[in-house]
Amino acid sequence: MTIFSRAAISLLLVPGIFLFGCGSGGTAPVSIVSPTTPPVTTPTPPPTSTPTPPSSPTPPTPPVTTPTPPSTPAPPTPPVTTPTPPSTPTPPAPPPSTPTPPTTPVDFPPGFWVPSTDIPPAQNVMMFKFLNRTNGKYPDSQVWWKVSINGVNTVHSIAEQDTFDMPANNSGRIYVYLGPYTDATATTSPYYDFMEYTIGNDPPAFHGNTTRVDAFGIKLTMQMLCADGYQATVGENAATFAEDRSVTFQRFLAQVPAEYQHLAQPPYAPYRIVSPDAAFNTGGQYANYYQSYIDQIWQENGLTITKAGSNGSGLGSYPDLSAAIYRHVAVAGMFQPDGKLVDPKFWSKTPSSSFYQSAPANYYAQFWHQNALNGQAYGFPYDDVGGYSTYISHNNPLYIQIAIGW
Repeated sequence: MTIFSRAAISLLLVPGIFLFGCGSGGTAPVSIVSPTTPPVTTPTPPPTSTPTPPSSPTPPTPPVTTPTPPSTPAPPTPPVTTPTPPSTPTPPAPPPSTPTPPTTPVDFPPGFWVPSTDIPPAQNVMMFKFLNRTNGKYPDSQVWWKVSINGVNTVHSIAEQDTFDMPANNSGRIYVYLGPYTDATATTSPYYDFMEYTIGNDPPAFHGNTTRVDAFGIKLTMQMLCADGYQATVGENAATFAEDRSVTFQRFLAQVPAEYQHLAQPPYAPYRIVSPDAAFNTGGQYANYYQSYIDQIWQENGLTITKAGSNGSGLGSYPDLSAAIYRHVAVAGMFQPDGKLVDPKFWSKTPSSSFYQSAPANYYAQFWHQNALNGQAYGFPYDDVGGYSTYISHNNPLYIQIAIGW
């Protein structure tokens, strides 16, 4: 498995072995050549594509009314009212028309990534290089990073130290912060984010990802180079990095349906856009958001496993089913009664353009896929199903650059 995320799912990693709370179920975007298991993502309550952003559905053509000749007026037809059975939950509102994601620039500008000659060789496993890409919003003295290994915290601004020689260690996180702080107080900044990793030693290897499973806090992109020439870049795309975060928030609000609007509003904004929160859990305003769809899936597939709860919860052992619910691609005959896929190749045969095309769906996750390099994002705990997450893994890494945006 290759997922990391929420605090609700327990994490366990021992040297040489990964145990994920997020799940898996698909092929990772790059070939994993190390036996080391990927890092754990701290998940949020329950349960990002070949990457072409899903196309907006074509608005229906308004009907053409042909007027009746005055000589033979048609009698008016009384309206027919069909009452909704009280037991049927109100279906979720469809999302508004999807605005076009930012399209320029299509690639990072020259100088965004630094040349290898500017990165000292590692004495341990690999070198981490931190880059201030806040577009002038913060000086290097106000862009911070923190590494914690065996209980020892290393905190510096980029102005103080812009590299860290990373030794082998499991289930780690690198946090980044923004603001006018000190080494002692930087971790109190409300502007923060993190990436996850495990660093192997025998053989030397990197396994890790950026994540949006819990929330968006700061724009992050990372680029890794390995001794055999392998290079991988994942995270927010160039256009998203180029715009101010206020624009990113505005685009999120303009795109998602009503149920998701509050995720980018106070008290979360202006610091974070959070993943579906307690409002989607039992007792919350949108606790039944997925309910009618879940009922339909269970009935049409004859599922005998315990039915998913609010917000698709309780599917930790069924990552394909969880992903199908959030992406709204589950159909009759897709699953066996035990919750396993009838066709194990379903995800490789199903284009990502079919994801999130009907409500209910995880439109929070959709937004981050649309604003990510190659459409890959970690928008929910099992977003690695089908190989759509930001997880990368390779042996003999030389370095990784972490770009920190605004």
